[in-house]
Amino acid sequence: MSGSRPEQATLTKNNDLSKSQQTSDTIDNMVDGLNDHDIDNMSRFFSESFRWMGNAGCGTKNGLREFQDNWQRPFQAAFSDKVCIDEARITQGEWCAAFGRQEAIHSGEFMGIPPTGKRVEIRYMDFWKVQDGKIVDNWVMVDFPSVMQQLGVDPFNGEGWEKLDAES
Repeated sequence: MSGSRPEQATLTKNNDLSKSQQTSDTIDNMVDGLNDHDIDNMSRFFSESFRWMGNAGCGTKNGLREFQDNWQRPFQAAFSDKVCIDEARITQGEWCAAFGRQEAIHSGEFMGIPPTGKRVEIRYMDFWKVQDGKIVDNWVMVDFPSVMQQLGVDPFNGEGWEKLDAES
């Protein structure tokens, strides 16, 4: 690339590094709340106006109410006995990133797929911004295509790039 370059990392430019422990504590407690399925009390961890920005198939939720009603409740209706397991977290100042999985039973309709009763693994990545002990922004990637494949539906109609992988 020649010429001027785009500015990088603008969202973390003014990151307050003294907030690392507070951020870590907020995320620890929030994940416990998720595992307790405590949807109605998420205001302990999320600001009322927080933004949840997901990938295609997940959507964007503006505010805690939208997150509860248009993500948490439908997700819990589709997947019961759900447990969230962060496999890795990196916290720096007001920011925390994690990846991991949720393990659950497919007990309700999901993406038009009727309940199968199958145990599924739902992979995810999260980036949270925490201010004053509450999550204000959450960028999310949830691997719904993998979940669909676990339920017997190929969302890529055989055209997924896995076909390009070297076979073991």
